[in-house]
Amino acid sequence: MELAPGLRDVLPPEESRVGYLLRLSRPRFWFYLAGPVVVGVTYAAATPADLFAPVALALFAYFLVPANVLLYGVNDVFDADVDAFNEKKEGREVRYEGGRLVVASVVVCALLALPFAFVLPTEALVAFLAWGLLSVEYSAPPLRFKTTPLLDSASNGLYVLPAVVAFAALAGEFPPWEAVLGGWLWTMGMHTFSAIPDIVPDRRAGIRTTATVLGERRTYAYCALCWLAAAVAFWFVHPFFAAVLGVYPLVVFGIAWSGVDASEAYWWYPAINTLVGMAITLAGLWVLIYP
Repeated sequence: MELAPGLRDVLPPEESRVGYLLRLSRPRFWFYLAGPVVVGVTYAAATPADLFAPVALALFAYFLVPANVLLYGVNDVFDADVDAFNEKKEGREVRYEGGRLVVASVVVCALLALPFAFVLPTEALVAFLAWGLLSVEYSAPPLRFKTTPLLDSASNGLYVLPAVVAFAALAGEFPPWEAVLGGWLWTMGMHTFSAIPDIVPDRRAGIRTTATVLGERRTYAYCALCWLAAAVAFWFVHPFFAAVLGVYPLVVFGIAWSGVDASEAYWWYPAINTLVGMAITLAGLWVLIYP
């Protein structure tokens, strides 16, 4: 599996059980769940000290690794047959090897979330339960959202829910609904874009997704529309957020018109998303420290 040098030096060898599990949890994408926690905490904090509240640190730790083991472990267990055709995993991701290790690890990571039931306010707990339901049923029967066009895209709002959990954990209330809607639309675009490299293997395996139904060119348009709608929703929170998120439709138009292969462009997004998340977080920190 190809990893960034820093991760390659830190993670245990792939041949070890821990190293295999950590790679299965997609280290490149850990901050897709943990990053929103940072954003949610930043905008819920009343003082700088709130940034390091025990519940905030615990949520960040959970969504950094255990939540990713749970999410991608369930995905790989129920997608073993489909992934056999998926060239995107070659050299980039480890393949699920069967056995009880992954299943047991998923169960353990689910149990690690139980203490939050005793410390989170109702609003945060509702968002956490919604995240758990979507994370499991995205891949697992009976709902298996990922095999139903549009629902596969919509269910990926699960990636914005850690921000909702973190915000509600500190503020005791839900964040502005426009922010939740904008984040949800953003995740829909991000998920569907990431499905473009899977169009061929998914069609071979008989899997129907938003991307397989639309085809590559129309999927680009769908992603651009989702990201434009996300920017519009965030405009009503603050124009700054709309301006930052406006980079996404521009990038997707550039990819579509330049002829860059989607399988290659897909791997740019961890860096793009990190930079955008950093800009949004730094803006929130500025307001917190210099009100």
